[in-house]
Amino acid sequence: MTLNDKKIIVTGGAKGIGAATVRAYAEQGARVAILDVLDDQARQLADDLQKADGDVAFFHCDVARRDQVDTAFDRAVERMGGLDVMANIAGVERFSPAEAIDDEQWDFLFDINVRGTMLTNQAAFRFMRDRGGRIMNFGSDAALVPYPNGAHYSASKGAVTSWTRTIASEWGRYGITANTLVPAMWTPMYDDHRATMGAEELASHDAMMAGLVPLGGKLGNPETDFAPVMVFLAGEGARFITGQIISVNGGLNSVR
Repeated sequence: MTLNDKKIIVTGGAKGIGAATVRAYAEQGARVAILDVLDDQARQLADDLQKADGDVAFFHCDVARRDQVDTAFDRAVERMGGLDVMANIAGVERFSPAEAIDDEQWDFLFDINVRGTMLTNQAAFRFMRDRGGRIMNFGSDAALVPYPNGAHYSASKGAVTSWTRTIASEWGRYGITANTLVPAMWTPMYDDHRATMGAEELASHDAMMAGLVPLGGKLGNPETDFAPVMVFLAGEGARFITGQIISVNGGLNSVR
């Protein structure tokens, strides 16, 4: 599954699933551009991988802003010499009872999760239209099952899934594939969520997860459980897969 000389953009690549994906792509010989707003973390990751004989660069980019997206894609593609794969991992999550969601929370989630998906996908299309390519967007199990205290997050990820299915249909004639990834991984975002729980609530949560995840009883490891899937989807073996919801969640939920 070598990715030698593949040109890949990863949004949200500074930490968590994104960083694990960047490392895996670099190890497989790809040229990688990290797009993120976490400048220090992203720059450090790029520097570390460069020292390890990788070809990784960082470009600051707020995916909710069209001007920054277009500029970052132009610079990244010029540096790499093309674009074969775009993994749009940048995303945010907030929690609130449905009746208490305010305009600021709603707009924040939809600006990054939904508008960011549209803008990055449109930017990728400009470079893939004449040569084909792979687009990977990130959904969530929250979009597939009820998600108490996260209706706005659930709705945003549902929108991502619907968008991705549609561009897979529209852009297939250009040789572009588009799939939605649904990961259930232990990430810094999950650590932040756990930090909001008291000891009793956390124990209850862990007991619940032990019963919900058939493989291991907890969320997966981004490096060993998820990054290899991203490598496969970026490679030639996945050329005939498009418009799909691909769950990498240890059996937490099933796509219906």
